[in-house]
This record gives sequence, C-alpha cells and structure tokens, in this order.
Amino acid sequence: MKDINIKNKSTQELEQIAQDIRNRIIEVVSRNGGHFSSTLGAVELTLGMHYVFDAKSDPFIFDVSHQCYPHKLLTNRWEEFTTLRQFGGMSGFTKPKESDADYFVAGHSSTSISLAVGAAKAIKLKNESRVPVVMIGDGSMTAGMVYEALNELGDIKYPVVIILNDNEMSIAKPIGAISKHLSKILAGKTYQNFKEKVDSFLKKNFPDGTTYLAKRFEESIKLITPGILFEEMGIDYIGPIDGHNLEEIIDTLQIAKEMGKPVIVHAKTIKGKGYKIAEGCHEHWHGVGPFRVETGEFIKKAGAKSATAVFSDKLLQMAQQYENIVGVTAAMPSGTGIDKLMSKFPSRFWDVAIAEQHAVTSMAAMAKEGFKPFITIYSTFLQRGFDQIVHDVCLMNLPVVFAIDRAGIVGNDGETHQGVYDISYLRFIPNMVLLAPRDEKTLELSLEFAYTCPHPCAVRYPRGAYETLEFAPTTFEIGKSELLKDGNGDILFIGYGTGVAKAINTAKQIDKDIAILDLKFVKPLDSEMLEKLSHKYKNWYVFSDSQKQGGVGSAILEFLSLKQITDIKLTSFEYDDIFIQHGDTKDVERGLGVTPEQIAKLVTNNE
Repeated sequence: MKDINIKNKSTQELEQIAQDIRNRIIEVVSRNGGHFSSTLGAVELTLGMHYVFDAKSDPFIFDVSHQCYPHKLLTNRWEEFTTLRQFGGMSGFTKPKESDADYFVAGHSSTSISLAVGAAKAIKLKNESRVPVVMIGDGSMTAGMVYEALNELGDIKYPVVIILNDNEMSIAKPIGAISKHLSKILAGKTYQNFKEKVDSFLKKNFPDGTTYLAKRFEESIKLITPGILFEEMGIDYIGPIDGHNLEEIIDTLQIAKEMGKPVIVHAKTIKGKGYKIAEGCHEHWHGVGPFRVETGEFIKKAGAKSATAVFSDKLLQMAQQYENIVGVTAAMPSGTGIDKLMSKFPSRFWDVAIAEQHAVTSMAAMAKEGFKPFITIYSTFLQRGFDQIVHDVCLMNLPVVFAIDRAGIVGNDGETHQGVYDISYLRFIPNMVLLAPRDEKTLELSLEFAYTCPHPCAVRYPRGAYETLEFAPTTFEIGKSELLKDGNGDILFIGYGTGVAKAINTAKQIDKDIAILDLKFVKPLDSEMLEKLSHKYKNWYVFSDSQKQGGVGSAILEFLSLKQITDIKLTSFEYDDIFIQHGDTKDVERGLGVTPEQIAKLVTNNE
C-alpha cells in the first residue's frame, strides 16, 4: 500500500482500511515503541479528514502530532513506517521535510489553532479556497494559547475546521440525542440561511432592544448544547459525534467544510481503539516502548533506577520531613514522578495540565508566601514558561526550585523534545543558580541543597539512569566544584552533570594521566578553583549534554576572558548549532561524534 486514494471508497472499504491501518500501527509500534493509544483512537477521524479535505492543498494541522501515524500511512509512507523513530528513519511527529502532506513541524501541544489562524489569514490574502483542518485532543485544550487563538478566530471568522478529539474527558457533558440533533441543526444549511435572513431583517426593521429580545430564542436553544463556550467565542459547534463512526464523521465534516466559517467538530473517541488491552484512559499506553502484542507485556531492559525515580523518592522523603515543600507539574505526573507525591500529599502537589506558564507563576506566589516550591517539568517543556521564569520568579529572587527532567538527548522523540537548551536559556537570567548532579547520590544531595538555596535554582537530570561512578559523593555548596582526580600532564577534563561520567569514560581510553573536575555549578562558577587549575593545566575539555552556544564551555570562556587568562586552549564537546534528530541515544551521540571512543581519538590527535 502506498498513497491511498480513499475519495470514492464505500463505508465498508473505509472500515477495512481503518483496520489495516490499526494492524500496521500495532505491528510497528510494538517493535519500535512510540505514541500508541492516542494514534489508534484517531484512525477514523483521520480517514474522515482525508475523505472530505485534500491533504495536498488544505493545511492538515495535528496538535502535538502524536496522533499522526494514520495520516503518515495514508500519505505514501506505508513501507517507510517500519523505520518509525529509528535513527535516520521516520519521525514520530509531523515533519514537512519528510512529506509535503505534513504542513508543520509539531511536538509541543496547543499550537495547532494558532497555526490554522495564520494559515487562514494567508489563504484569505491569496484569495484561495483552501481550508485549514485541525485535529486537537481534549488535553491540549487546557493550555491558554488555544483560547488566544480561538478568541481571534471567533472575531475574524475565517474558514477553519477544528476537530476536537475528545478521548479522555468531556469538555462539557452532552445531553444525549437531543443535544446532538440540535447541534447539527444549528450547523446545517437550512438553519444558517434562516439565521442570516432573520439577522438582516431585524437589523433593518427593529430597534436594538427588540433585536435583543428576538434573539433570546436562538440563544436559549444554544444554552442546552455542550458547545456554548465555543459559540460564545464566535465559533460554531457541532457535536458530540461518534469519532469511530465513519459515515457520521464524513457527513459532519462535509457540513463543517461547506459552512465557510470557523467550526469545532466535537468527536468522542476511545484511546487505544482496536487494541483491547490499551483501550480506555490508561496513561501508560499513551507513549510506549516495545511490547508483546499477544499479552500487552512491555519488553523492559534490565537496568538501574531511573533519575526520575531517584528524584521522586527523594522529594517524597523530603516532603515528609519539611511541610512547606509543595510541587507542581504540567500534565506529566507519572513522567516526572510527581504522581507519588500527589497521591501522598494531594493538598500540596498538583498537576495543572498543559499550562507551564501558569505553573511557574502560581509557584512564585507560593514561594512569596513562605513555601518551597519544586516545579518539575521536562527541559523541552520548561522553555514554554520562559517569560514567567524571568519576570515572576527571578526578578523577585524567589526561592523556587526547577527540577528539570529529561535534560540532554532524549532519544526517539527527537528534535522537538531534546533537552539541550535549558543551560543556555537559564544561565543569563539574574539571580538564577544552575547545578547538575553526576549520579544518583549526588542527585539526592542536590535536592537537599536546593531546599536550602535562598535563590531561584535549577537542577537538571537525564532521561533514564545515571552511570554508577567510583567517586564518593560530597554535599553541594553554592558555586563550589569538586576536583575528582588530579593529573600529571596538562589535560583537564571538566564535566557537568552526566558529562562527568562521559569525561571519566573518555579518560580511561587515553594513555595519559588526566585531571577530572566535576563542575557541579555552571552558575555561579567556581572562579577560585578554575583560576587555580589554569596555572597547572593548559588544555581544557568540556563535557556536558547541552547546547554549545551559551552552554558550559561558553560560561568558562567568559570566565577566562574576564580574568584575562589567555594561555588556556579550551575545547567543548557540547552539541553544535543544530536541531538534533531522533533515534536511540547511543546512535544519536555516535552520529554527533561525541561518544567516549570518538572523543578519545579527537583528544589524542589534538595533543
């Protein structure tokens, strides 16, 4: 199967295609891992989009795009789908470089309607008849950006069709068959024509007061539909419809397309549809690793405790000890380990949904009230709250802790999710303290330090587990590094966070006595230690899983410049000025040339 033409297919044929698509997704994701339950639940909606609209001309915009696998399979990527999320293979998200049918890069939530508004404006200016089509999940509707976009769309009223894929919670509880029937009536041609004629007649023949009274009947009908919120914003609403009934989906989307205005189609779907074990609201089936199709058993590799689990257990212990500790996450309670604390202390730990800006600012107020907030968000998502970090936390010098999970390369999610920018975008903010532990025990010690820190501070830690290191941990003291090993030559390896393990592993492969420094803090730097080491070691190499621009190497170069130390040759093995692609972390690092083996060769050749 290649580019599948479904325009003239019967309902029975479409249902078979839906089953084929589900089988293909189950087959590949069970081997490669990927987003699973959300994409299975969107199969019929995606078929409806392709049946009614044209992906080659109408902008198809998938919010987050974790539900885009059916779209990929319908657009000439059936065979390539076997490479899903593999290094050098197909992305797990929409990607225009991969196919013209992918309108925009996506990976973060709640951007789709803003994109559709921009596309609709461009289409209007170009005097074209294309229609932007959005698929957005109910979870993404928790972010404020959605309502900023809807607010303008309801004002300009350009044609946009928004499919609300409601697969977990109802936006507003539907009132049975009557509600559905009235919603369709309100969207249909007959009612819309009648409404326009009534509006025109009232404006010409009645004063404002009478117009208001005459319209009360129309508004009273809308009040018993679940779309009143959208209707009040100026967006027409249809639904809820059955998001797995192809005839109903196609009929409804055809109506929405012909309306020539912004419309929300509210579709109720089941996550994991077609794979019984995953059907329903099971968070652990949202994004999965490889699993056995017959049993649903995940194929787990034996390994050490993850950094997230270490963080979660330590913060739970601290929260039991210190009653002023509070915490928040943004729609990732299990992913960040906060679910344990929410269960134990439901009045002190919260999931505020996809609202990173709100999470940061609300915790700033709690810090001002004397609490000690731990904001636990992935590195890639924390950047969504950047202004709030600057304006609401650091400007007030409030002692908020940012626990930055998934720092560094995150693997198969790729360029939209890599956690490599947090050092660069946090380091220049006044009052901010930045630190990174090198292993499990130092992560625990870093959290104890963070609790006592009187300034905003950010602790970064990786996805997966730390390596076990031979060096005994020491406590954190603000701005103090730790010389793990002295050397007899002129080479100094400077590690930060997980970069310490890489520095150690690289040094083992070089036949020289190399000094190793655990920087611990990139802000403030340990100026005293660095100046002392500059007298003995002249070749410095920096190891950190972060962006080179504005990163750890940049911070040290700024220090050397400030101190007018000019005889140090510094090389940073941080990441170059590129967006890092997806794939297994080891494959990605090898592609970037930053494995310990590759670095050891570079250092040896450089000496």
